[in-house]
Amino acid sequence: MNTLADILRRRIAHTGPMTLAEYMAECLLHPEHGYYTNETVFGAEGDFVTAPEISQMFGELLGLALAQAWMDQGAPAPAVLAEAGPGRGTLMSDMLRAMRPVPGLLDALDIRLVEASPKLRAKQKDTLSNHHVSWLETVRDLPEAPLFFVANEFLDALPIRQFVRRGQAWSERLVREDGDRFAVALTEPAPFAELDHRLADTRDGDIVEYCPSLPFVVSEIAGRIARNGGLALLVDYGDWRSRGDTFQAVRDHQPVDPFAAPGTADLTAHVDFEAIARVACAEGTRTTPMVSQGLFLEHLGITQRAQSLARAMPNPKAMEEHIAAHRRLTHPQEMGSLFKAIAIHPTGAPTPAGFET
Repeated sequence: MNTLADILRRRIAHTGPMTLAEYMAECLLHPEHGYYTNETVFGAEGDFVTAPEISQMFGELLGLALAQAWMDQGAPAPAVLAEAGPGRGTLMSDMLRAMRPVPGLLDALDIRLVEASPKLRAKQKDTLSNHHVSWLETVRDLPEAPLFFVANEFLDALPIRQFVRRGQAWSERLVREDGDRFAVALTEPAPFAELDHRLADTRDGDIVEYCPSLPFVVSEIAGRIARNGGLALLVDYGDWRSRGDTFQAVRDHQPVDPFAAPGTADLTAHVDFEAIARVACAEGTRTTPMVSQGLFLEHLGITQRAQSLARAMPNPKAMEEHIAAHRRLTHPQEMGSLFKAIAIHPTGAPTPAGFET
């Protein structure tokens, strides 16, 4: 039986070393052996836990932020509520529950989930069985309508390329075969136009990551918001500019070698938020400043929501877990500072909730 490693070895033997982006794409999305095709991904029984799985507060607050933007922009109907990379559907479920009391909102929404995995679509359908939901393959398939969009830990899974500064040029890190495993090889230095702007803030030997598909994803979302109105909330780990090797693999909640067993671990890299802002502004929208997840959630009222939920906690153990969840989402030494948030909104629209200065 062929493994993904066998398939990749044959490909490298035939065409030579592959880019890191090609390797990531095969490991995550191969139709037969890809991670999202075969693995139990989310939650305690999976390989990692995302913010919506930690506490309902995360989704509730993002849902209310989108609801506020919908009202601020004149309550357009119909409007699209969309999520990319929706996992098990937990975030969307929590958002819709928080939106229910807003008059007319749920009736106005066309709910779309951007999800390529049939296995995850089945989980999402079960979670959201009380709602009419449609699935899309890519963000290109989103309707032309006011778009209220959310993506949490979606952009970090988009395949990246890595480059090492060499004088005024760049050597790309490629994936090659090394006996019974895979390793990194470097190309000869050459110019790379997409990184010309990074020559001013890097030195020889610095590693810079570039995500080829991020401009496409952001331009599709921002273009719709520029033309039709709406709001996009993007939450992920990363920083304003990419620097250093952030490529990583996680399995069973632990870091592992990303080249050891292709297709069996989650592969991610930090998100370049400056790249998001640059593309969104080129499409005619505005972006908020990037803020930490902790600050974003505090501005949205997570502490007050936590106190409200605490009053109904049935026992000390539930209270202890609730306090731990609040800390994990907001504390600087947990997810609070590693994860960042940014919003894309129409020119002239009010500042989105959570990003007030």
